[in-house]
Amino acid sequence: MTNHNALISDAKGSIGVAVRVPNQSLFSPGGGRYISIPRKKLVQKLEADPSQTRIHTWIEAMRASSPTRTRPGNISPLPESDEEDEYSSWMAQHPSALTMFEEIAEASKGKQIVMFLDYDGTLSPIVENPDRAYMSEEMREAVKGVARYFPTAIVTGRCRDKVRRFVKLPGLYYAGSHGMDIKGPSKRNKHNKNNKGVLFQAANEFLPMIDKVSKCLVDKMRDIEGANVENNKFCVSVHYRCVDQKDWGLVAEHVTSILSEYPKLRLTQGRKVLEIRPTIKWDKGKALEFLLESLGFANSNDVLPIYIGDDRTDEDAFKVLRNKGQGFGILVSKIPKETSATYSLQEPSEVGEFLQRLVEWKQMSLRGR
Repeated sequence: MTNHNALISDAKGSIGVAVRVPNQSLFSPGGGRYISIPRKKLVQKLEADPSQTRIHTWIEAMRASSPTRTRPGNISPLPESDEEDEYSSWMAQHPSALTMFEEIAEASKGKQIVMFLDYDGTLSPIVENPDRAYMSEEMREAVKGVARYFPTAIVTGRCRDKVRRFVKLPGLYYAGSHGMDIKGPSKRNKHNKNNKGVLFQAANEFLPMIDKVSKCLVDKMRDIEGANVENNKFCVSVHYRCVDQKDWGLVAEHVTSILSEYPKLRLTQGRKVLEIRPTIKWDKGKALEFLLESLGFANSNDVLPIYIGDDRTDEDAFKVLRNKGQGFGILVSKIPKETSATYSLQEPSEVGEFLQRLVEWKQMSLRGR
C-alpha cells in the first residue's frame, strides 16, 4: 500500500496526520464553463490591490459558478440556435450514461464495479436550505440495491456524520469533507472480508482552526440575509444561494478577510458555496484512490470505478479516472460544462434510473450465470 498516512483499524477513536505543502493562492480555479481569469493576469491584479481586487475576483467567480442558459455579467446571451449547437456538440463529447448503458455494461465484464456517488445535486436535488437536502425513498432504494452488488461510497463535501444521517444506509463507505474524513463499514460483508473498519482522517490538527473560523464566519454572516455557514468538521462551507446578488461582495469580503489570518487554510468554490479547507494535498480524487486501495484494487486491472457527481470538486475524481484510463466519470448537469467526465446525466432522477438499471443488469447477469 502506498503511503496515504492512513489507518485501517476497527478502533472507534480517530487519528489524524498533517501534510505540509507550500501556501497556495486564495483563488483556486477549477472546472467551470465561464471562469477564464488567466493566472498571470490574476497575480498582477492581486499585486496591484491585494484586498479589493481579490474580493472583485471572487465576485466574478461566484457569478461564474451560477451558470444559466445565458452568459454571466454583461456578456450577451447566445442565440438560441448557437446554444442548441453548443449543447449538441457537448453531448456528443459527453453522451448520456443512460443512452450508453450497454457500452458501460460491456466494459464491466469480468471486472468488479466500484461505485462512487456525490450527494448534493447527485443523490438529492440542490435546495435553498442545505439542511433539508433529503434524498427520496426511491433514490435510497436504488443506492441500497447498488450497494448489495458493488462496493459503494458516498463522497461529499458535507460532514461525514451529517451525510450518513441523510442517506441512512449501513454497509456503505462514507467520505466526508471532500474525502478528508472516511469511514467504512465496521461489520464484515462480501466487499469487506477482512472484518476491519476503514478509517482515514487527514487533517485532525486543523480541527481547532476550522472550528474557530466557522464561529467567526457565523458571527460575520449574521447580518447578511440568506447566508448560511455550515461546519463540515474538516472544512467550512459558506452557502450564498439565498443571498441577494448585491450582497455577494460582502460575503466574499468577510470570507477573504477572515481567511487572510489563516495561511494554512485555502478557499475553494462549488455551486453557490465558498469552502474553506486545509492546505493539504487531498481531494475527492485522492479519496477515490485511497478507497480503491483499501478494497484491494490498487493497480488492479480487474476493477471498473464509476464516479457520479455534479460539482467542480468532483472533477478531481473525474481526472483521476481519465488519467488512469480506467473507469468512468459521469457528470450530472443540464448545461454544458468543461469536464473530465466521460458521460453525463441531467439530474438526480436520471442518476436513480441509471443506478436501478445497473442493479437490474447485475441481477440478469447472475440469473444467466
